[in-house]
Amino acid sequence: MTQESVITDEMRAAINVESEPYVNDIEKGAIIKFAEAIGDDNPLFNDEEAARNSRHGGIVAPPTFLRSMKSGPNTVNVSSPYPANLDGGSEWDYFEPVRPGDRITVTNYLAGVHERAGRLGNMLFMVRETKYVNQFGTTVALQRTTGISYQPS
Repeated sequence: MTQESVITDEMRAAINVESEPYVNDIEKGAIIKFAEAIGDDNPLFNDEEAARNSRHGGIVAPPTFLRSMKSGPNTVNVSSPYPANLDGGSEWDYFEPVRPGDRITVTNYLAGVHERAGRLGNMLFMVRETKYVNQFGTTVALQRTTGISYQPS
């Protein structure tokens, strides 16, 4: 017996539709506090003098700092019809360091949707991308997050 697809036309139409942008102002103190909170004592993240003598020429944010940034509200909302959810993981691409004084605009969108049969039955995979762009229009990072949902038995 074949499972009928749960991917709707609404889901397909939502692919690549960006959320509204949200601009995050990056402050040196926030970078330092974040590094302290995660226990990272790398001088690039908290020592102005040492960071100034690095190839970066000053303090930069730890890569995981981007997770603390807000994204704009979605312009299109789609969700899985299944109630059970799993985190399928995240992948990150980093292109430029984030520095104090940067203005990082964050948007997100549904990048793809597919389904397949698994041990848990039919599983729906929704891949979302979050884009981080600085004030110069340069993409500093891209995050891909996979959500997996299914109908528990």
